[in-house]
Amino acid sequence: MSELRGRLASWDSVIIAVTAVVVVAASIGVENFGNSTNFTFLILDLLPIALIALPMTLIVITGEIDLSVASTLGLTSAIMGDLWNRGLTIETIIPLCVLIGALLGAVNGVLINRLGLPSLAVTIGTLALYRGLALVVLGDAAVADFPWTFTGWVTGTIGGGPIPNVLIVLVVLAVLFGLVLHATPVGRSLFAIGANDRAARFSGINVTRTKFWLYVVSGAIAGLAGVLWTLRYSSARADNGAGLELAVVAAVLLGGVSIFGGRGSLWGVLSGVLLLATLQNALRLRDVSGQALNIVTGVLLIASVLLPNVIAGVRDSLRRRRLRAVPAKSS
Repeated sequence: MSELRGRLASWDSVIIAVTAVVVVAASIGVENFGNSTNFTFLILDLLPIALIALPMTLIVITGEIDLSVASTLGLTSAIMGDLWNRGLTIETIIPLCVLIGALLGAVNGVLINRLGLPSLAVTIGTLALYRGLALVVLGDAAVADFPWTFTGWVTGTIGGGPIPNVLIVLVVLAVLFGLVLHATPVGRSLFAIGANDRAARFSGINVTRTKFWLYVVSGAIAGLAGVLWTLRYSSARADNGAGLELAVVAAVLLGGVSIFGGRGSLWGVLSGVLLLATLQNALRLRDVSGQALNIVTGVLLIASVLLPNVIAGVRDSLRRRRLRAVPAKSS
């Protein structure tokens, strides 16, 4: 019973409940929020955040971070436009962009895990580097006219209903990442690395190799998000996805993943993504400005770091009071 109460009181359970309340409240109180067209746009808007948040969850659980993901998305989008201008087929371009994303992630992995540099500093550096390279590749130009077969599939819906086709990609990857994190020895090793890096090494876990491949996967998923972003808007631009890393990190921390590593769940993170996207969507329908949306994202980011610590502090205080009360009663 106490274990059940503990799970119900956990942060990811709280965020799942808050998300459900916000969705219901927005459906009732915000005009057009509940219609099928808005539902489709809501899913399409949250898709790049959710996709990139999948590997980001694993990275943060190990106690690291990747702030270059949005710039990786922008660079792969720019390369996609350049390759399309050069006459390559879209069937060749898509896997190439995912591979380029993986190589960009591998650069992060080498700098962090082989050279021992801090992930925060490295990925801030590559954030600027990759965005700059995107401008070198495509400049201020935009490339359009991608094949309708692909752009139509990304923006289309299953059976003409409200569910976008690309949700299939997210569901498949979310199940895959969820199984790896919560049901395999690899997932347990990630939690062990985040809890105590040195102890994980002594227990036989290859920490360097594990973290390296996490950055490779993160880059590949960011590359895939760049492809889907470009096809959705039928526009390859160097500034695609600018600032998206803030929303991804906010969603991951909001979903209950500890910024210090060792704790979190993928289902909590997906709830955090849905909560963030729902709030932003509802505020847009209320004609709230883009600056105000950034403020909301910033407040949620601070709250997601602050509140779990406040709750933990209150629990410790209550536990100490109970322990002090026991001798008093017994005497």
